[in-house]
Formats: sequence, C-alpha cells, structure tokens
Amino acid sequence: MISVRQGLAVHAEPAAPEPARRRREPRRPKPIEVQFRTIVSPHQLNSRWGRRIYWAVLITVVVSFTLIFVFPLYWMITGAMKTGEEIAQMPPTLLPAHPSLDAFLEAWDLFDIGTLLRNTAYYAIGGWLFSMAVDVAAAYALSKLRPALGPVVLGAMLATLMIPPMVVLIPTYVTIVDLDLLNNPWGLWFPAAANGFNIFLLKRFFDSIPRELIEAAQIDGAGALRVLWSVVLPVSRPILGVVSIFTIVNAFRDFVLPLLVMSDSEKMTISVGLSQTAGAVSQNQIMGGLVIASIPTIIVFFVFQRHIMAGLTAGSIKG
Repeated sequence: MISVRQGLAVHAEPAAPEPARRRREPRRPKPIEVQFRTIVSPHQLNSRWGRRIYWAVLITVVVSFTLIFVFPLYWMITGAMKTGEEIAQMPPTLLPAHPSLDAFLEAWDLFDIGTLLRNTAYYAIGGWLFSMAVDVAAAYALSKLRPALGPVVLGAMLATLMIPPMVVLIPTYVTIVDLDLLNNPWGLWFPAAANGFNIFLLKRFFDSIPRELIEAAQIDGAGALRVLWSVVLPVSRPILGVVSIFTIVNAFRDFVLPLLVMSDSEKMTISVGLSQTAGAVSQNQIMGGLVIASIPTIIVFFVFQRHIMAGLTAGSIKG
C-alpha cells in the first residue's frame, strides 16, 4: 500500500499554483434616488382620466386667479358706463343696462385730467433721469470699482427694503420741509433718486458682465467713466429698461408723498387730483377718471411685459 501510494505520488502532476489574489476595489456608494410622492402619479397622468383631471384643475386655477385680479378692473370700467342709480342698485348688475361713455368725457373736464397727466408725466420723467443717474452710478461703483466698504454699503441699502415705507414717511417729509421743497418737483425727485431695489437689480446685472471687457477697455486707456459709458451701459439695456419702467410706473401710482408735498392744485399728480375732487362728483364720473388714469400704466405693462420678465431674471444665472 505504501509503494502504491508512493508511485501515485511520484507520477502525480504537480498542483497548479494558486492565482494571485485580486485587490478588491472599494465599492462606490450608489447614488441616492429621491422620489417625491405626488397626489397624482405620472402613470395616472398618462391615462385618459388623468389628463382630463389635469386640464380641469389647470383651467380652474387659471380662470379663478384671472377673475380675482381682473374683476376689479372690469368692475371699474363697467361702473363708469352705468348711471349713478344703477351703481347704487342692490343687488348690483354685472353688465350696464344702457352703457354710455359720457362719464369719461365728464370726468376729463371735471377733474382736469389733462393737466394732472401733464404734471405726473413731468414728475415721472424728471424722477427717472435723476434716479438713473444715482442708481447706475451706485451700482457701477459697488460692482466694478469695488470700494473698501462696498459690502457694508450694499447691506445697508438692502436693509432699507425691510423697513415699511410708512415708517420713513415722516422723516422724509420733515427733511423736505427743512429744505424748503414743498410744491417743488425736487421734493419728489430726491426721495425717488436712491432706490435700494433698483441698485440691487443693476448691480446683479453688472456683476454678470465679463471682466475681460472691462480689462480690454482699461488696456486701451479708458477710465472708469469711459468704461461705464462705452462698455457697461450699451450691454445693460435690458436691465436699464426694466428699472426705467419701474421708476415711471411708481411715479404714476404714488399717492401719499405727492399728497403731502404737492398741495397746490395746479401742481398735483393724477392720483392726488382725483382724490381731492372725488367728493364733488358722482360715482360713475369717479370711475371714469380712474379708468383714464390707469390707461398709461396698463399700456406700459402690455408693451414692455417681456422686457420686465427678462430684466428681472437678467444676471441671476451665471453660465
């Protein structure tokens, strides 16, 4: 038995060497997939009933919000076409029984809307020029010139946006009185000049302008003012248009400060003039005057609404 085993041992083939152990690579963690549960699943939305429910909800929400925001304007326009008795009728009617445009013509003469619109346009254009000069210069300095205390100044400007306007109304009025600016256009232009929101919008857009453009102009020998005029302003037309629209619309809709500053009947704005004469005319004439006063701002919005949306998001995303 021993010899047989030895013979077998002699003729047995040598065992194959063990393969080298492979190094185990560390397992990479699988990305975590976050799944949000919704009221209606995507599978249900792809079905026929799901699509019907989706469109029904969408149409209901859109129509509801449209009615909420548009109905006051509709009520004002239709109210101007009604008679005084029909406006006081209970329950009120949605449509005028005998629509008439006489209230608009009467309101134009009674309120002297031509003079009020001319005054408001004058204040709006002057405030726009003064505001653009101050806001553009401040935003350019904070964005490109980078002063030592620039972040502190910007933070203080943004902090003013958290203060209710009525809180600073009395200090503003006292300052205007001390400067003897009552019944003076500068009493409206000075408070509108420095606007923290406009400065923030302009600075965000100026930050998105490539630094290479500024450096190329500086290499050619352009100074700070030359860079602002020849490089920054030409590429900033979208945001300049948005800030201009906001400034002009605010001048048309502002009421409290013009009421305090412009007490002279020949220098009142459209909003103040309508309120001062409202007690001596009928309700349909008041609504007719309000409709005429709102036409300029409505036209501005519909003409420049695309520029407003584009300017609000300009400079917010860097690529």
